[in-house]
Amino acid sequence: MDNNFNDKTVIITGGSQGVGAATARKFAAAGANLVLVARSKKGLENLAEELRPKTRVKTVTMDVSDLDACTNLFKKAEFEFGAVHILVNNAGCHVRGPAVNIATEDLADMIDVNLRAPIVLSSLAIPYLRESGGGAIINVGSLAGRTPVPGAATYAASKAGLRAFTMALAEELRGSPIKVAVVSPGPIDTGFIMSNIDIVTDLTFSQPISTAEEVADEIMKLCINDKRERSMPPISGFLTTMTYLFPGIGRVMRPIFESRGRRVKRRLKAQMRAAQE
Repeated sequence: MDNNFNDKTVIITGGSQGVGAATARKFAAAGANLVLVARSKKGLENLAEELRPKTRVKTVTMDVSDLDACTNLFKKAEFEFGAVHILVNNAGCHVRGPAVNIATEDLADMIDVNLRAPIVLSSLAIPYLRESGGGAIINVGSLAGRTPVPGAATYAASKAGLRAFTMALAEELRGSPIKVAVVSPGPIDTGFIMSNIDIVTDLTFSQPISTAEEVADEIMKLCINDKRERSMPPISGFLTTMTYLFPGIGRVMRPIFESRGRRVKRRLKAQMRAAQE
């Protein structure tokens, strides 16, 4: 698709806060119509009120693991705006800790939200994107999906599956006007990790922290460039590739990275305490 987002219709899941909200703001500034999806009605309406002076916004309060709601989402978007051009699968779920300590319903929820929902939504989106003449499906993955992360086994598995699905779907749609890509960020400065900083693995904080706005920028770029994946930051993408291909290197380097991550966590927690005083 071209780089003109004016009057394009963009569906963003997990669209009430964090990366989803940052992405919504950037697409709104570019003139796109927005369909914002989340479980929090209040969060959606607050953001919609902020953005409606700039563009047209429809909010849909739903759980992305609800298959009927997923089907109806596209019908609502087409009815409201006449077409669908871009799907951003951003909704995420992460319950942290060793797999044996996590409730079975939480394990299932991570797979449902992080993997099953994007697969279903992407499949449902394709006929609408074809009808509109082309578009993009952008999945929000994670560096955890590029290499095993102890303490985040199910989350890592769901994001690895999402990455594999993205690459396979891109091949299925190769030569068509539909772009499929994944952005794989490391830690992001949002409540997704900052509000749970004590239980987030030290390994996570060993990598540079991106902002939600930086991830949103990459999502918009992936809609129009020829890349299938963007790892953030690139050096972390390289490191995850090496530790995946050569697990021994990862085991040797992990104590070093964890030590670095602990230092970063201490600094961040000190900054958070200072901000509250």
